[in-house]
Amino acid sequence: MQTKKSSRIASEGLIEAYIHMGGKLGILVELNCETDFVARNSDFQELAKNVAMQLAACPAVKYVSQDEIPESVVEAEKKVESAKDDLGKKPKEIRDKIVEGRIQKRLKEMVLLEQAFIRDGDLTIDDLIKQNIAKLGENIKVRRFERFNLGEGLEKREENFGDEVAKMMGK
Repeated sequence: MQTKKSSRIASEGLIEAYIHMGGKLGILVELNCETDFVARNSDFQELAKNVAMQLAACPAVKYVSQDEIPESVVEAEKKVESAKDDLGKKPKEIRDKIVEGRIQKRLKEMVLLEQAFIRDGDLTIDDLIKQNIAKLGENIKVRRFERFNLGEGLEKREENFGDEVAKMMGK
């Protein structure tokens, strides 16, 4: 039943905004469903809020699902893991299995749908969405999200407070 729903086009929905930490962190998330009727439903809106809060709580999340992760990111992770000192004396086949396990763990950390739901650690975000699909009777998809950290990417002025006070005192 859910596989039928997952193939249906979800082009309605809403964009949810969540602002955290006194305005220093903001999340925008687009959550899609099939009809505007469901988009106005309080359960759907609650799901959107929960997904936005989840994103605020998980700064390592960069992708909605694993199939969005570029191959270049996977290769970079392989390089990092393969170069770790603790693998040096292990046989190649064991080393490869360890590296693969570590990479899969790392990639899961980057994916929203793989995260344990912050309000119920027994559920993943994917499980939460599937529960809402069953409850609301429509396909639901997280299409995209954006994280905004205040001052991110800007050069910050760094001064020594003691030097600043000394300047002000004319010393």
